[in-house]
Amino acid sequence: MKPAAFEYHAPATAAEAVALLAELGDEAKIIAGGQSLVPMLALRLAVFEHLVDLRRVDELRGIETRPDAVRIGAGTTHAAVGRSEDVRRGAPLLARATPLIGHFQIRNRGTIGGAIAHADAAAEYPVVALTLDADIETLSPRGRRTIPASAFFTGMWTTDLEQDEMVTGIVFPVWHGRCGFAIEEFTRRSGDFAMAGAAVAVRLDADSRVERCAIGLFGLAPTPLRATGTEAGLIGRPAEATQAEEIGRSATAGLDAVSSDVHGSADYRRRVGAAMVARAWRRAVEEARND
Repeated sequence: MKPAAFEYHAPATAAEAVALLAELGDEAKIIAGGQSLVPMLALRLAVFEHLVDLRRVDELRGIETRPDAVRIGAGTTHAAVGRSEDVRRGAPLLARATPLIGHFQIRNRGTIGGAIAHADAAAEYPVVALTLDADIETLSPRGRRTIPASAFFTGMWTTDLEQDEMVTGIVFPVWHGRCGFAIEEFTRRSGDFAMAGAAVAVRLDADSRVERCAIGLFGLAPTPLRATGTEAGLIGRPAEATQAEEIGRSATAGLDAVSSDVHGSADYRRRVGAAMVARAWRRAVEEARND
């Protein structure tokens, strides 16, 4: 199939882009890398009268290191994120999630801002942003604002963005100290969206007790999730005393929004999710202990 007819716009600046969004209203849609939007348009699952292409907006690209954070421009491709030594050092979890995204063709064109704004609950970048307590920077004709990742993802493919607002960058805090990071997902085939997955970050103190941790879940609800109750229960516990399988069961217990589909029942997805949490926890703790 082919997309329905649309009018194409190619602004040169972010300010021009959001001005177009404000002028054109609900019939306009931003296209960044197009790796999610173009297939939806081709299948006519989405129809817009206007597409606002961000490829000419150079100010949206780039990776900036700060003392306590790494900022990535929304127009930066997955491939550029994956190649960056600054990302590997400052946000290892993001670097490790990148190779799991689709195939190399998708990573060459897809952008981090597009992935975050698309808000697919089975995608890797949204759960990493949530797990690392990232801030989402946005722009509209009214000015700039910063949205915590915990408040950004509001539902299936929906976010806190206003109609005339777009993502301009994502700021990932740097974790200092004895830290470990891991992301695990289960897919039918390499490059598929995850049936269930988990992202884990952990910091140990000098006595190898859990000083800080974050457990993110994806593919198990309409939005990425944090297992905050499980995280709280782990603080202060010796790392060697934590049981990965127990943590996995705790993190996925009580999830009532898990859906059944042709790939598996809700109960099966929960069990897969618990296994992914356990696997990621072991890897993250082992890395932190060896740091």
